[in-house]
Amino acid sequence: MFRIRPHSFAALIVVGCSTASFAQLSFDHSTLPDAVKVPMGNRIALETVGVGEITYECRDKKEAAAQFEWAFVGPVAVLNDRSGKAIGSYYGPPATWKSTDGSMVTATQLAIAPASAGNIPLQLVKANPATGSGMMTGVTYIQRVATKGGVAPAMTCDASSKGKREVVKYQADYILYKQGPVAIASLTRSPDSAR
Repeated sequence: MFRIRPHSFAALIVVGCSTASFAQLSFDHSTLPDAVKVPMGNRIALETVGVGEITYECRDKKEAAAQFEWAFVGPVAVLNDRSGKAIGSYYGPPATWKSTDGSMVTATQLAIAPASAGNIPLQLVKANPATGSGMMTGVTYIQRVATKGGVAPAMTCDASSKGKREVVKYQADYILYKQGPVAIASLTRSPDSAR
């Protein structure tokens, strides 16, 4: 009978990992605040980098007479894979992730957590059923992490600038999850993410 000893099994894993794509292994879920962690039973299906712009508009502040604020209008971004290849887009509202294969998914925000100063917050959203068949099919959760920029403009928003729109640059990693065991997804690239 053939037995695999623990140290031999570890060596097999290392050898297996050396031939796998490491594009899926660059994200460390353990460093995130609990509020934006994805529930157990989901695996990383795809890591993307969104590069784009967020539009804000100077509007009346809600429930504050004669006060104004920069209100979020919506984002427009290109979604790139870890190699820099464009594989989709992100826009809203509603928040929509669309693959170049035509599949798309919208989502509902569950939680946010502060990012470093000058950067939009980290975010966790629960995906709605996807439209079309392709890369977005089966996506369960999406995290926005590693945010850069995107906060409301620092310029004055008052009665004289009411209705004015400003566009700010931003970048964020969007990590897409699907149901499945985490351990397997961490060792090999999933078939869904190879498209």
